Amino acid sequence: MPGLIPDRIPDHGPMPIPRRAAPYFGQPDYRIYELNKRLQQRTEDSDNLWWDAFATEFFEDDATLTLTFCLEDGLKRYTIGRTLIPRYFRSIFEGGVTDLSYNLRHPKESFHTTSITLDCDQCTMNTVHGKSLYTQVCTEGKLILEFTFDDLMRMKSWHFAVRTARELVPRSAVAMHAQQQDPGMMEQLSKNITRQGLTNSTLNYLRLCVILEPMQELMSRHRAYALTPRDCLKTTLFQKWQRMVAPPETARPQSKRRKRKGSASNSTGSGGINPPAANKKRSPGPNFPLVTQDVMVVGEPSLMGGEFGDEDERIITRLENSQYDAAGALDTEPFGADSPLQGAGPNSWQPAQDRPPHGKKKKQLLIM
Repeated sequence: MPGLIPDRIPDHGPMPIPRRAAPYFGQPDYRIYELNKRLQQRTEDSDNLWWDAFATEFFEDDATLTLTFCLEDGLKRYTIGRTLIPRYFRSIFEGGVTDLSYNLRHPKESFHTTSITLDCDQCTMNTVHGKSLYTQVCTEGKLILEFTFDDLMRMKSWHFAVRTARELVPRSAVAMHAQQQDPGMMEQLSKNITRQGLTNSTLNYLRLCVILEPMQELMSRHRAYALTPRDCLKTTLFQKWQRMVAPPETARPQSKRRKRKGSASNSTGSGGINPPAANKKRSPGPNFPLVTQDVMVVGEPSLMGGEFGDEDERIITRLENSQYDAAGALDTEPFGADSPLQGAGPNSWQPAQDRPPHGKKKKQLLIM
């Protein structure tokens, strides 16, 4: 009947549990996916501000980018800083590339205290050249990335070592030009449009970075202080010369600090004004001269809390009394009648026959 709760609710199977997307923290490969997605959002109207925002999102302020590849004249290695990274990615698209992405296969991650390292031995940089003739270039190599171990997970270093590059041309384009019997076009299709997967625009920029990278300090000084190039160079060279000739700051030795603390603690007993008296009784230190004195080791009385260890030793001197008479050591003379110890109980001092005679002294142990 309408309005009544049915006795049994139909079973439609287990309800799906909504899952929240995992954050960037601990997923460096997902950051590469975000980098590819951001590169796909690039347009022809993207200016320097867009590229600088792109580099700020994925690279640290002190990040470096290194490329290693072999050309006809040998091995090449280029390293650029953070300020030149946006221009590097922009130069790839200026060379005729319409699409850029990085594909990682079997990456290995290692976690450190402040960073995460991603090591991928099978990385492929896919670029699509579609302005003149559609060509897909697959540049294979090894990619090593270092991310900061925080929520942003920006890259501190980027090192891509190129091994080989392959250029793929659609079969339909080859068949079309073959039917037209155009030998010039067929020869153009047989030539590579890149060198190790890099366009001429990117290679020229990397060569220019060899000059631009050392000049970053001059450029930043010119933007900050509006100086002329000659004044920027003079100021930079003068500061470098000052750092070279200036003596390095030496750290204060630790032994002197300890000595000052010890002397300060010793002077606190006398108010920190006058030094302690020379004849004041105190425990001798490790440099206390005891060449002509007898040394005895005594234990701590049990009443004071147990025995000393091997490191806690007391050094005492033994003084002999030349006027001591061993024959008359036993004396039966009791204490006087006015002594308060007369008639004491069993817990009082020793009996009269064990007492030393009046006017004579026993051996004295003076604790220094």
